[in-house]
Amino acid sequence: MVTKLKSTFNSHNPVTGEVVGTYPIMGKEEVFVCVSHARTASSKWHALGFNARKKILLQWSALIIKEIDTIAQLISLETGKPVGDAKLEVTIAVSHIGWAARHGESVMRTSFRRPGLLMSNMSATVERSPMGVIGVIGPWNYPIFTPMGSISYALAAGNTVVFKPSEFTPGVGKWLEDVFNEVAPFADIFTTITGLGETGGALCISDIDKLSFTGSTRTAKLVAAQCASVMTPVILECGGKDPVIVAADADIKRAVDATMWSAMANAGQSCIGAERVYVHEKIADDFIARAIALAATIHAGAPGNGDYGPATMPSQIEVIASHIKAAIADGGTCVYGGPLSVKAPFVEPVILIDVPEDSIAMREETFGPIIIINRVASMSNAVKLSNESNYGLGANVWSRRKGKKIASQLTCGMVAINSTFAFAAIASLPFGGVKDSGSGRVHGPEGLLEYTFARTVVRTRFNLPLHLLSFSRRPREVALVIKLTKFLKGRLG
Repeated sequence: MVTKLKSTFNSHNPVTGEVVGTYPIMGKEEVFVCVSHARTASSKWHALGFNARKKILLQWSALIIKEIDTIAQLISLETGKPVGDAKLEVTIAVSHIGWAARHGESVMRTSFRRPGLLMSNMSATVERSPMGVIGVIGPWNYPIFTPMGSISYALAAGNTVVFKPSEFTPGVGKWLEDVFNEVAPFADIFTTITGLGETGGALCISDIDKLSFTGSTRTAKLVAAQCASVMTPVILECGGKDPVIVAADADIKRAVDATMWSAMANAGQSCIGAERVYVHEKIADDFIARAIALAATIHAGAPGNGDYGPATMPSQIEVIASHIKAAIADGGTCVYGGPLSVKAPFVEPVILIDVPEDSIAMREETFGPIIIINRVASMSNAVKLSNESNYGLGANVWSRRKGKKIASQLTCGMVAINSTFAFAAIASLPFGGVKDSGSGRVHGPEGLLEYTFARTVVRTRFNLPLHLLSFSRRPREVALVIKLTKFLKGRLG
């Protein structure tokens, strides 16, 4: 629940409804001023150089870890997730700060390219420079880990950042700014702006050089349209309907344990969480029985009482309930839990089987502790069904011998073989999706380069007797180039 009071709004504990904090709703003018200040600071931040920026970012990460109990408690209050889950999220976020800080210089190092025979007298290089000011709009489900995948990489690349956290977790965003400012050499390097949707909209049309957005596909389309109106490029990390493929030769015990955790952890509020399982019919009964047994040991509850917490965003309860009802109405069967599992603000585990592929429960992101298990006769059919989704974020494959072969056929940005979520925790790997799951990448070298622009530089090392780029060019010089091109079959470059 978000309560708007004149020019301020409150964040609430989703378990109790109690107010966690009160924050200003920043309007268009205030947002533009923040971006202007970040613009002024950007040249100084860039001028510090990689080593100085690395030192500052590593000091920031050290301070976050030192205060992990404080930030984990705040994350738990604003999201309702267990404190242990919040601490794990913080540690992964910090690892990304460290990786970005340590690898910024090597990833952005000037690269030398072969100029080719025709241009052999030229030096050809590509330089990478920071874009300037990066806007980041973050989500509420992982309020420190997810935005840090943009913030830390943008800062390491030499940009300043203006961050708009979700209205459900503004305290986390403000805390990050406050802690950064304890180590910052000057103001306006990293700024947090608070507010509702209008605040994020103002950031989209402000004088930023790129926007990194994480959220629903529906909101991403609105964000992209606003940014397009002012020609601001975007990175979009959106939702998913992530499939799990379980082959007949899978380690069933591990597959069930990982899949249920993927589906239920964080109350199912993970864009890369398992939502649909395609299990080979030979082992389906065993897989389902084990999943039911495990579900019986998992319970929702307040931090300290439950294995996972509530639905952080109250409106998501309606979506979850409607998907359960739709799955049943379309011919699916609840083998564990059902409509009565929805007990706002909590949702107990629900396992559905044999849900038709055209059901909305199979097509749209549920974002709750619900898992659908369908039987398949072959892995080729599992791949086909997985790829027919409009989403293409992550996937999991369970097979002792065929994991790589299956994974290579999936149309998605990330695949974990005999594991789950691992790609999110490995800082050197790019994170992102295709189709309605978004565009662009965060994390890894690709994530650093997203916040830079390429500058091509060519330099004459010595003069050739040819005058191809001149009005004094002679016909015989053109004839020579044509002759060489034919002889080398176009391999002049």
